[in-house]
Amino acid sequence: MENRAEIQNKQDAAYAFAEYAAGLKYENIPETAVNMTKQDIFDSLSTALAGSSVQGIRELMKVADGWGGNPQATCFVFGKKYPANVAGMINTVMIHGYDFDDTHDTAMMHSGCMIVSAALAAAEKEGEVSGRDLIAAVTAGLDIHCRIATAATVVITESGWVYTPTFGIFGAVAAAGRVMGLNAEQMLNAFGIAYAQAAGNYQAITDSAMTKRMQPGFATRAAILSCELAKEGIVGAHNVFEGKYGIFHVYLNDRYTPETLTKDLGQVFAHEEMAFKPWPCGRPSQPPITVALEAREKYHPDPAQIERVKLYMNQHIYNASCVPKEKRNYPKTVVDCQFSIPYGVACALTNGKVGLADFTEAGLARKDVLDLTARIEGIVDPEIEAAYHAQVCPLKVVIQIHMKDGTVYEHTTDIVLGHKNKPMTELDFDNKMKDCLQMCALDMAADTPARIRTLVDGLERLEDSCELIRAMVAGEHA
Repeated sequence: MENRAEIQNKQDAAYAFAEYAAGLKYENIPETAVNMTKQDIFDSLSTALAGSSVQGIRELMKVADGWGGNPQATCFVFGKKYPANVAGMINTVMIHGYDFDDTHDTAMMHSGCMIVSAALAAAEKEGEVSGRDLIAAVTAGLDIHCRIATAATVVITESGWVYTPTFGIFGAVAAAGRVMGLNAEQMLNAFGIAYAQAAGNYQAITDSAMTKRMQPGFATRAAILSCELAKEGIVGAHNVFEGKYGIFHVYLNDRYTPETLTKDLGQVFAHEEMAFKPWPCGRPSQPPITVALEAREKYHPDPAQIERVKLYMNQHIYNASCVPKEKRNYPKTVVDCQFSIPYGVACALTNGKVGLADFTEAGLARKDVLDLTARIEGIVDPEIEAAYHAQVCPLKVVIQIHMKDGTVYEHTTDIVLGHKNKPMTELDFDNKMKDCLQMCALDMAADTPARIRTLVDGLERLEDSCELIRAMVAGEHA
């Protein structure tokens, strides 16, 4: 790692990011990166449909109604119009509401919730932004966010910062700024203005607070505001990331790898390493749910005859979603459930599947699931910890199902659906959207999934990317 003096003697990464984001063109993006961007847009819009029904959305809209303001951009599903930064905030919370949105297993964060919503809100505000420009904007935002977050060498449970909003604000600036036509100097200032607002804490997860789903929304709102201010000539800090008081020094005590930020920028696209969730809960729960579903398929244990379940895992996912036990084994709220490995595994063993309906008040009321949740124990396995230290999605998890008659079923998984080594198929994504549609706050047109699929697949041919937004509003098409 470079020493502090060397870092201070070179140009901050913010300069390279500003040039890159302002100048990235669709034709310079490789097909693989374009496809990942499209996948992320489709997945984000899917989870937004479900997220329209989570607690907090109507409350946000009620507050926004009180603010009033220029109707620049549209709120998904409901069709209400607000200033672009407010619409972007609300849409972000929808995408992230069920914690069903994209993830990055190394960086431990979500990205599309902010980048996609910021780009679309800015596109509607600007008007007639082509699909190609939208792809370029979202690609720049996802790439920059992933680069910043993967550069950090301290895990979020240790740092206390949640890298989704804390670093995602800069990706959202890149996306919104590219759509709004910011030049490199303006983009640099927008990064600096955003740094004055960068935040997001892990305490929201620890306390099962609703602000967990809202923090990325705050980042989106601040990002669009930063771009608007920069376009009007407001000057922000320039040495945002590696300056004497840059974010890596102030927030992480210089625990990062500088070369990760800009190496092969514009040639290698970091967001191609992103993953997607087949189940609507925290990423640490995905491997345990996988092993539970595989064990159920293999052994067919009667859930009513299960005495207890032991799960062997690495330290990180144990810390993230097995403790404190009073919340993880005895969840009282939907947010508790979203970040409880025991609850997700109990759903898998009881139902043979895990879906959005499990993470609702009705799902939380199921006594059979809750009784089993209380009897599921997470255990840190030294070998798994050594192989998957600090990983949010270890590929190896072992389950032992102890039956009341003394039988013990054991199974090990070594892959997780949605991981880059086992990507979700187009059918998986389409089925996920259909599941999300069932949880939508309003009745959407029956052809909504097919319409969005067609629009995203042909996004580079759209003259006006706002067709995507119109497809996301109830009653807008038949």
